[in-house]
Amino acid sequence: MNVQVSNMQVSNAHVSPGNGFPALVLNADFRPLSYYPLSLWSWQDAIKAVFLERVNIVEQYDQAVHSPSLEMKLPSVVSLKTFVRPSTHPAFTRFNVFLRDRFCCQYCGSRDDLTFDHLIPRSRGGHTTWINVVAACSPCNLRKANMTPAEARMWPSQNPIQPSVQHLHRNGRLFPPNFLHQSWLDYLYWDTELEP
Repeated sequence: MNVQVSNMQVSNAHVSPGNGFPALVLNADFRPLSYYPLSLWSWQDAIKAVFLERVNIVEQYDQAVHSPSLEMKLPSVVSLKTFVRPSTHPAFTRFNVFLRDRFCCQYCGSRDDLTFDHLIPRSRGGHTTWINVVAACSPCNLRKANMTPAEARMWPSQNPIQPSVQHLHRNGRLFPPNFLHQSWLDYLYWDTELEP
């Protein structure tokens, strides 16, 4: 998910400590614009947005940048000053199909060598839509071949649905990024239901 915010692109790249000092981008309601991939800006884009008065700094790193007349700590969490209405319908992409299906083959449960399979093969009039496509490992996809689930005696573990954005966010929380800065933790997952 990429969101355009007044000429600033919110990228959702995977982050590691070697990628510098990314800033977690929160909407004006203090929720991340996206959970998976996590909504992040480079430190350069975050500072630019601060100077253009598009964001508020919520948390900072200990590291700072310097100019001849200014020292500024790098933002680690920023919030947009203007609320961006989240999309209500997720894009139909391979990644989102895998996310809906929790990155596992719907026939055998494997997480290796994923592709996708048409329940009703395209050669038989099946369409490439949310309700006709499931994540499948290559061996299962090859075994099912050009057959329907009944002919192949292969049934998906769950019926494919068109997910909501909330459904994908919920699934995305199951796959946290490789790197989460400590300052981000208070702003992630705060809207999840608490256990009694």
